[in-house]
Amino acid sequence: MSELANFEQTAKDFGNPNWVAYQTIVRTEVRRFTRIWVQTLIPPAITMTLYFVIFGSLIGRRIGDMGGFDYMAYIVPGLIMMSVITNSYANVSSSFFGAKFGRFVEEMLVSPISNQTILLGYVTGGVARALSVAVIVTILSMFFTHLALYNLLAVISITLLTAVLFSLLGFINGVYAKRFDDVSIVPTFVLTPLTYLGGVFFSIDLLPEFWAGVAQLNPILYVVNAFRFGILGVSDVSLTGAYVTLVSMTVVAYLVALRLLTQGAGVRS
Repeated sequence: MSELANFEQTAKDFGNPNWVAYQTIVRTEVRRFTRIWVQTLIPPAITMTLYFVIFGSLIGRRIGDMGGFDYMAYIVPGLIMMSVITNSYANVSSSFFGAKFGRFVEEMLVSPISNQTILLGYVTGGVARALSVAVIVTILSMFFTHLALYNLLAVISITLLTAVLFSLLGFINGVYAKRFDDVSIVPTFVLTPLTYLGGVFFSIDLLPEFWAGVAQLNPILYVVNAFRFGILGVSDVSLTGAYVTLVSMTVVAYLVALRLLTQGAGVRS
């Protein structure tokens, strides 16, 4: 009976969100990462610049063209998506865990703010930081190569879907985290390897047939290639398959995050 009540409340909240509470959470989240911009916006810019110099300029000269494009131009879309993934995830996971650690998340849970509003507020904050870093990295990339724009709709939609998905995954990480070290475990041991193996620096056409099949189980491969299609017009995977994968994972992650928040997992226990 309680599950039915929760479902009905969620459905009601979806049609009547608390916009004042939502705007307050978003404003707080944006101020949080902009106030410490030296730690949140500058490091990704420096890291990506090093990638451009080392992989694009130095190593890229020896590699030559890939996928019919200059190597630097080929890796830029993947590096932009890498910054979106890491920053959206890190922002929400650290922020929500900080709210738990500071013991003020309970105040939101007992207030007349719906769980959905809380979740959307944190996710929007993660998306805002991801987009901010993506813009910075894109501007920096223009000093190293010429960026075309093959499909604007694909670029915008894939960027937003990716930021939302990894913000939700970061929220789930923040729910389960019990120590500050727990916030960095998933990015270090899961996201980083998957990103490097997700076609950022190479085309899966270079892999043997077996490993190319294994690589297609990596969701980040779809993110990188769909965004690369939007920029360059080339992709190792089906664009439709990429959208289906992203949308499906986003819906599942949203439902899981909302359920955990409703149950008070990691907060009330």
